[in-house]
Amino acid sequence: MEINELCAQLLSEKLGLQVDSETIGRAIGSLLGNTQGNIDLAGLASKMAASDNLSNIVRSWLGDGANSAISPDNITELMGKSQISDFASQLGTDSSVAAAGLAEILPQIMDKSSSGGSLLESAGGLGGLMGAAKSFLS
Repeated sequence: MEINELCAQLLSEKLGLQVDSETIGRAIGSLLGNTQGNIDLAGLASKMAASDNLSNIVRSWLGDGANSAISPDNITELMGKSQISDFASQLGTDSSVAAAGLAEILPQIMDKSSSGGSLLESAGGLGGLMGAAKSFLS
């Protein structure tokens, strides 16, 4: 199953919305996607690694141990209030529900995507991820 499909399925289950998977997929793609419309988890991980509050959380998601939780407020801060609002509107829900749903599914998505190191490899390993994160701060 592709990441986009997995995100859409998990989000639909978590939020209990009566929205078709195509609409959910488009909404997720617009929030987390790259220029090709694919979910950019490496970019999200880099952005989280650049944050003092979120760097340890993303490390837990990419590692083999338990995943640390992320709060809906952290999701809103990370993505931006207007982006979460737009995302929620596309799904026909409010921002707090959308952020809570993302807070529940993103650790699972990142964990599954990084299983076996594929996400870390695409970001150039942990060193590459941290280097990308530092570039956000420059």
